[in-house]
Amino acid sequence: MHVQEWLETIPAVAVYALVGLVIGVESLGIPLPGEIVLVSSALLASQHGHINPYVLGACATVGAVVGDSIGYAIGRKGGRPLLEKLGRKFPKHFSEANIGLAERSFEKWGMWAVFFGRFVALLRIFAGPLAGVLRMPYWKFLIANVFGGLLWAGGTTAVIYTVGVVAEAWLKRFSWLGLVLAVLIGLGSLLILKNRAKKAAAAASARTATEPETGSPAAEAAGRN
Repeated sequence: MHVQEWLETIPAVAVYALVGLVIGVESLGIPLPGEIVLVSSALLASQHGHINPYVLGACATVGAVVGDSIGYAIGRKGGRPLLEKLGRKFPKHFSEANIGLAERSFEKWGMWAVFFGRFVALLRIFAGPLAGVLRMPYWKFLIANVFGGLLWAGGTTAVIYTVGVVAEAWLKRFSWLGLVLAVLIGLGSLLILKNRAKKAAAAASARTATEPETGSPAAEAAGRN
């Protein structure tokens, strides 16, 4: 059964709780389809009046902020052994390559990695635990976490809900093509933000990789010259 079809069978309160829970657990560092659940719920809200988009967006935001904060605390306490343990349980997501990329992004961008990481599936899972492992000051993490959560959760809900409402009107006047076009426009705006965040992370990784390591023969030779 499709996610949206299943959501239609449960009460509105359960939808709010499910969205907050799934996004919160995903932000803890456990790979779950938080974005899929949020988008499906926002589309459902645009088609059924019993689901309030403001409450939905608020629940998604709270889940994102609280989940990331708990993930930060766990990462700060568990340290690198925690990442190794997660790597054994979720090798696809917590591979050494992925951890290395996320770590370089955090070292290069700091708070911005937490903020823009909310829009990238990989960094969204890493943000809380990795910030704790790297001992980022909590006040910095919290600021980036709150604003990132608000923009991602609230913005995604608003965009998808608006697209769904417009699509319903177009559907009555024209055809199902209106629905497809409206959804593509909404998802396209989200992909633009994601691509920008990915390019920033990739650029930081490339620059870090090309820098000579301290203590390496190449670096020592360059220093003597």
